[in-house]
Amino acid sequence: MRRIEDITEAIRQYDPEADIDILSKAYVFSAKVHRGQTRLSGEPYLSHPLEVAYILTQMHMDSISVAVGLLHDTVEDTFTTPEEIRKIFGEEIMLLVDGVTKISKINFASHEEQQAENFRKMILAMSKDLRVILIKLADRSHNVRTLNFMPQDKQKVIARETLDIYAPLANRLGIGWLKQNLEDYSFRYLYPKEYKFIEENVAKGAEERKKIIESTIEIVEERLSSLGISVKVMGRSKHYYSVFNKMRQQTINFEEIYDLRGIRLITDTVQNCYSLLGTVHSFWKPIPGKIKDYIALPKANMYQSLHTTVIGPQGERVEFQIRTEEMHRIAEEGIAAHWRYKGIVKNKKNDNEHDKQFLWLRYLLDSHNEVKNPREFLEMVKIDLFSDEVYVFTPKGEVRSFPRDATPIDFAYQIHTDVGHRCCGAKVNGKMVPLHYQLMNGDIVEIMTSPHHEPSRDWLKIVVTARGKSKIKAWMKVQQRERSTALGREICEKEVMKYDISPLEAMRPKQLEKAARHFGFLDVNRLMEGICYGKVPLKKLMLQIIPDQIFKEVERKKESTFHRLVKRVVHKPVKGVLVKGLDDIMFRFGKCCNPIPGDEIVGFITRGRGVSVHQKDCPSISDIEYDSERRIQIEWDTEANIKRLVQLSIATKDKPGLLAQVSNVIASMAVNISAVQTIKVEGDGAIINLSVEIDGLKQLNRIMKDIQKVKGVKDVERVKELKH
Repeated sequence: MRRIEDITEAIRQYDPEADIDILSKAYVFSAKVHRGQTRLSGEPYLSHPLEVAYILTQMHMDSISVAVGLLHDTVEDTFTTPEEIRKIFGEEIMLLVDGVTKISKINFASHEEQQAENFRKMILAMSKDLRVILIKLADRSHNVRTLNFMPQDKQKVIARETLDIYAPLANRLGIGWLKQNLEDYSFRYLYPKEYKFIEENVAKGAEERKKIIESTIEIVEERLSSLGISVKVMGRSKHYYSVFNKMRQQTINFEEIYDLRGIRLITDTVQNCYSLLGTVHSFWKPIPGKIKDYIALPKANMYQSLHTTVIGPQGERVEFQIRTEEMHRIAEEGIAAHWRYKGIVKNKKNDNEHDKQFLWLRYLLDSHNEVKNPREFLEMVKIDLFSDEVYVFTPKGEVRSFPRDATPIDFAYQIHTDVGHRCCGAKVNGKMVPLHYQLMNGDIVEIMTSPHHEPSRDWLKIVVTARGKSKIKAWMKVQQRERSTALGREICEKEVMKYDISPLEAMRPKQLEKAARHFGFLDVNRLMEGICYGKVPLKKLMLQIIPDQIFKEVERKKESTFHRLVKRVVHKPVKGVLVKGLDDIMFRFGKCCNPIPGDEIVGFITRGRGVSVHQKDCPSISDIEYDSERRIQIEWDTEANIKRLVQLSIATKDKPGLLAQVSNVIASMAVNISAVQTIKVEGDGAIINLSVEIDGLKQLNRIMKDIQKVKGVKDVERVKELKH
């Protein structure tokens, strides 16, 4: 187990003035509150915060961050409160501990929802202090190293989350070694067969590659010695997941991976970097298309280097990476190399540079403010931060980076929100292009605007950045609100006129303001919006704004809304659903949720189309609160023998005979298949879409369970929205 002495010694090596007292204090407190707790490995729980703290020293973090590494689980996994942390260690440490603490005391509907909300909280905390994410990454780094002690299903969940979120985030922050660490450990548990294959093959050729690298280094050192250039030569190994990724993306065999052999040249100036590039090319022939200049065009995570692949000694391909000492430090440490908490001189120029480097974070926070759904936010972030990048230029020559498949509209919204809203066209490299054009490296993009132009809902289909999507949705929301308010006012006026009274008389500002407060709305506009969406019963509203005598007199002459509606739907009966106290009611099942016997259901009287039957949790009815007068109590008729069509989506491996096996499983239960569709997906996968006729939820669950057992089936999902 790691000792506190290891941590203090490590931090003293890069920060002689580190606050060792705060580390000792945090260690003693953590040891006290975690006493008696153990990890699944059988080790004392304290081993985990000690390892996290040590990883933070490898990232060259400040003493406060390392102390938080020791304390990061105290609030989540002990009886310690944030207030107690604040009292003992101060506000700064308390806020950092809170930022990395999971949302564990809230009941979420699913792991995905919890994951999304945790990430959202982490981003919020990150906006206040970037150290939050670095501590979280250190925590995750140790957790994936100890996955072997966890159940297999947990291993895959954590590994997938790490590969999808934390490894790309480490890459975005420029911490290359940590990204590789997270990827390789996740790779081991997600793709065990592939991992073993690559591990064995890398080991087989290790000795030969070592000899090639050593001979190449020897030649390079000998030839560079006469140039008078200060240069450090070192070998570089490729990590397993990057090999796997290259094989998968380029559809090549292991033997075709040539950049397993790599050399780094570290020098003192940018000028020497380019001199060394020319020198290497004079030694060996460069391979066309394999020269990349990340010095002139740095990656979004601040990475800078020259890359070239040459035909080296013995005709073997060798990749060279050429960079300065400072670039190498940034490539290894990422954000930690620019750390503001280490006493970096603060001036306007440095701050501006720092702001440019982390512009992506500002856009991310903008998206957070405008996209309230955690799942939607997480998906947008994945696209925005974790996809391959393209680099394009403004007409003035400024470089902008975007996710792959970005369009001119994404470009427009990155310039300014108003430029995005008023975008009416685009020129790329001096030529007009459609707005769905996908930007490519080196494009020069010019946006044309018009004061009369507005965003289109269709833009959401082609925009890929979180900023672009969130700005368009925010604009749509405002427009929708304005239309809803106007429509709600119109509905209210028409209802008032039924009472033979002037809308101007009944809908006086003071009366409406009083009604808004009564129904719990902030103002009259929100009240009108509520009327539009059916959140305000019109009869109850009239009680608030129409004189009592007039209201009672008119109501006596009117037939109740509910009675008239019921009379409309007394038509042909449908077996399977019962309504208390009513017979001969016409039903229709909502296609949006496709309820089947066994589902919890609710009924709503529609205008002229009978009773609409929905699942209780159907999104289409949760978005709008139906008038209570239209809601009726319904239940399944357990004596009725009915069949309902259900659609299943089955994720499988693409292999012969699998569809037949799935069909046999269904046939063995005497269930009819009415439709089938097979879709080939990227890699070795396939999606089988089936429509089956079943008698209820129990039978459906049995079918799905048995299909899941078929070898080659990855997942089975009920498609609730009925599609034809």
